[in-house]
Amino acid sequence: MNNRANDLIRIRPDIKKTKNFDKISEQEHFQNETLRPILKLQNPLLVEVFRKYIDTHKGVFLELSNENRLDYIEKALFKDQKFQNYIKGIIIGHFTTDEYLSYSQNTSALNKRIVSLAIERLKDQANLF
Repeated sequence: MNNRANDLIRIRPDIKKTKNFDKISEQEHFQNETLRPILKLQNPLLVEVFRKYIDTHKGVFLELSNENRLDYIEKALFKDQKFQNYIKGIIIGHFTTDEYLSYSQNTSALNKRIVSLAIERLKDQANLF
């Protein structure tokens, strides 16, 4: 018997839950219950993937000021479609089948949330690069 969904959920770290209001949107609920735990789980991989991205782009990032590094992170995920898709794949690959079906109902908005959350996570750790 395949317990993939249970295994995926079990390995996700607990996150201090944001307040759950009755009028929370489905997208926000998905973000808090699915995306945030997956991003936290995948954080070490995201950091290494971004390090590789920096190396691949000739280390320009390392010569930038702190403020410009934050801009670089944002531009890398917003403007480089191939890199953005790679990051989304790292996250989407950890969805359960039910989560994927929910995601597929509103991919555009949820993709924006994935990218925004990944940007914030990388910006918060810019000192690691």
